[in-house]
Amino acid sequence: MNNILNLRKSQLIGVLALLVFFSCVPIQQAVRQENKTVPQHYLNEAKDSVNTAAVPWKSFFKDPKLVALIDTALANNQELQIMLQQIAIANNEVSVRKGEYLPFVNAYAGAEVEKVGEYTRAGAVEQNLDIRDGEEFPEPLTDFSVGLAVSWELDVWKKLRNGKKAAVLEYLSTVEGKNFMITNIVSEIANSYYELLALDNQLSIIEQNLKIQNNALKMVKLQKQAARATQLAVRRFEAEVFKNQSNKFEIQQHITEVENKINFLLGRYPQPIDRNSNDFIERPITAIAAGIPSQLLENRPDIKQAEYELEASKLNVKIAKANFYPSIGIQAGVGLQAFKTKYLTHTPESLLYSLAGDIVSPLINRNAIKAEYRNANKKQLQAVFEYEKAILNGYLEVSNTLSNIQNLKANYDLKAKQVEAMTDAIDLSIQLFKSARAEYTEVLLTQREALDSKLEIIETKKDQFLAHIKMYQALGGGWK
Repeated sequence: MNNILNLRKSQLIGVLALLVFFSCVPIQQAVRQENKTVPQHYLNEAKDSVNTAAVPWKSFFKDPKLVALIDTALANNQELQIMLQQIAIANNEVSVRKGEYLPFVNAYAGAEVEKVGEYTRAGAVEQNLDIRDGEEFPEPLTDFSVGLAVSWELDVWKKLRNGKKAAVLEYLSTVEGKNFMITNIVSEIANSYYELLALDNQLSIIEQNLKIQNNALKMVKLQKQAARATQLAVRRFEAEVFKNQSNKFEIQQHITEVENKINFLLGRYPQPIDRNSNDFIERPITAIAAGIPSQLLENRPDIKQAEYELEASKLNVKIAKANFYPSIGIQAGVGLQAFKTKYLTHTPESLLYSLAGDIVSPLINRNAIKAEYRNANKKQLQAVFEYEKAILNGYLEVSNTLSNIQNLKANYDLKAKQVEAMTDAIDLSIQLFKSARAEYTEVLLTQREALDSKLEIIETKKDQFLAHIKMYQALGGGWK
């Protein structure tokens, strides 16, 4: 008897040793750690921690009509609603992963009827064996059972718990993805809104210029009647009027397209956009505080999203590594079973129970597990590069926009002086033409240049608004 026990012990030890041997994990490839280092400050900017990204978007945008549009978009935008459903799915996935490392308990109830052949092993046993003295097996034989079944995989290698943690990180990543989408929606609506104001003002400038050109055309016609101008001059002035009338229709079409773009973002069919364009040029532009570059890691949703995905990829490597190790499972059951329902409550005769444990480890053909492990390492490396790319992209966006804001300010100041000079030049050219001291071509050229300068300063003002919106978004504002 002792020899048999010793033999069984040696066999068990041999099996365990074999499982450990085949559970060896391939050497993990070195994964480079992420680099979070950023410059201490932006170029030509003081090191100040005050950051406009902390300002809620409702406080950043001063136009109440723009705020109302953004509010509507955040409630109705279809893309945002799709993202919210994705967040709910990720949240449910956390519950799924959490349940995997807890015991599974199932209740069961069953009934069956069976007739075995007489010339079989089971039939021969029933023929020669009584249930009790003088009581044969019923034919056909019924069977009724109720009970509980329990199964539980012991999470020794933390594969299931790491899976749950990875699901939590993926959920947090989708939340940051939603925040990043909000910043994009807010900035896109604001950009389109200010583009619409600029187009309204450009349309107004063209209409004002058409009045000036029509007056100039009448003047040239009078000059022709007095033999002081030619038909060529009349036709040139008429062509200039036709040209600006054509430009008017182009701007009107552009206004319609921008309005519909805003309506699409708001999740509604085309309708006029409520706005006030009268004071566009005079509107002040909110100052921006850039803060310090390290704040980007906390404020920008796309960087935080990449960080969560990186942490999840690290856990996925651990999960893939745990697939090489033996899995340990426990199965248990307890219930009642009898061939008649009235005997189900007769205990302990109808009582049944079981308890079993097993260890399973992959031995042969582990190529799929190895490939999955190598892929997990490569995906982690990809996540490192994605995270570093997000940080670098954020810094460059802020740096470029800071430079753009400074250059646009200088550009606008010069444009304002140009508009002032060209406005005075229009009156001078007409006076000189009336006194025959200037050619009609000078009048035409002056009017054209004056119109271009007014349109350009409106475009520059619009670019200033867009640059400040871009700066606010680049710093990580717009989602709070």
